[in-house]
Order: sequence, then structure tokens, then C-alpha cells
Amino acid sequence: MTDKDIDRRRKLTPEQYEVTRKKGTERPFSGEYNACKTPGVYRCVCCGEALFDSANKFDSGTGWPSYWAPVDAGAVKTESDRGLFSVRTEVLCAKCGSHLGHVFDDGPPPTGQRYCINSVALKLEPREEQATPEFSGRPRRDSGKPI
Repeated sequence: MTDKDIDRRRKLTPEQYEVTRKKGTERPFSGEYNACKTPGVYRCVCCGEALFDSANKFDSGTGWPSYWAPVDAGAVKTESDRGLFSVRTEVLCAKCGSHLGHVFDDGPPPTGQRYCINSVALKLEPREEQATPEFSGRPRRDSGKPI
């Protein structure tokens, strides 16, 4: 076991470690982000790299968070996965190599892709609400703009 692996084992929950390092899968409908509608960016739980945006998330009905595209093409990489008596396309964090889930060709437009990702491999960074300045009804003396 490498120093990096020992460090990850300390920082991650046992389930996060099993999924991201051992290529496990969380139970369907058990992940905190499956039905999450909070706007934001989903980051790799291991390295913090931005992977998916909530704007690309959709309800696939599969029990895992699903996205029609990553935040950008270089955020994830794919490899052939020949486990479970079939060939699937595994999705990994391009920065640290953590297992995220799989991608399938049955997603919605515009890509037709369904990135089926384990919640435990992600950490949501919610988007901050745009603060709207309160209007007091009084103009500033210097500019005439509301304060």
C-alpha cells in the first residue's frame, strides 16, 4: 500500500474507499446525490477536481446520480471494464484516477450519454445564491443610483 493510498484510507469513509479505490458500487437509491436538486458543482471526493455540474444532471430512474456530460471533456477519463460478465465503460477522475461509475449510450440529448456516478465518489459544492442589493428607495446624492 502506497503512502497516498494510506492517506486516502484515512480521509475517506469505508464506503468511499471501497468505491473510489476498489471499484465498488453503492446500492441504488442509497446515495445522497441521487435525488439532489441543489445547484452546484460535483467534485471528486478524493482530489477535489470539478467533475460534473448540476446543470447537466437528470433523473435517469436508475438509483444513481446521472449526468449527460462532465463539466468538461478533460475532467474524466474512461476505460473498458470487463467485470460482471459484460463489457462496460468505466468513468474515472482524470486527475487522480478514482473510480466514479460508468457511462452508457442511453442518455438524453444533447449527448445521448448517461454518466451513472456513485454519490460517495462525489462532493457537492453548492452554488452561492446571487445576492441582490436591497433597494431603500432613496437615491444616493453623488450618483443618483439606489443605495
